[in-house]
Amino acid sequence: MFNRAVSRLSRKRPPSEINDSEGHPSSSHQTLKGTSKWATSLENLLEDPEGVKRFREFLKKEFSEENVLFWLACEEFKKTQGKKQMQEKAKEIYMTFLSSKASSQVNVEGQSRLNETILETPHPLMFQKLQDQIFNLMKYDSYSRFLKSDIFLNHKKSEEQEENSPEAQTAAKRASRIYNT
Repeated sequence: MFNRAVSRLSRKRPPSEINDSEGHPSSSHQTLKGTSKWATSLENLLEDPEGVKRFREFLKKEFSEENVLFWLACEEFKKTQGKKQMQEKAKEIYMTFLSSKASSQVNVEGQSRLNETILETPHPLMFQKLQDQIFNLMKYDSYSRFLKSDIFLNHKKSEEQEENSPEAQTAAKRASRIYNT
């Protein structure tokens, strides 16, 4: 699974190689921000701290905030250096999200559950299979509902109002004059 993901990522073209219909470099991915970027993919949403905040707010109302918290904990775990720190974080993730006594237990397939003995020899990708399950659960379930939620739509509306405000237009005109002279 991990090798396939790496392979897919390596095939993706960098933004500098993406062209529009007239052969000019496309900047649509670079200019998207906020809710517009969140709406393109769950990956983009999870890369934006404000997006994560809003998504968590939504998941909390759906009583499934533990999914994004687990996903975030796994991302942080992958960056952990040192065996002792890795053991501590692995145990914390296990006790918080995966143990039968977990305070914020995530819903993963039974055969995917980890045995506590694996915590003794942790490695950065030890939670990857479970993290992928939770990511797919969010992607194909919660994410689509989030894009239709009041939380998302209200944030999008306030962004649009800010963009259309006289102050934003004046700043854009000033920037245009500066860069076009």
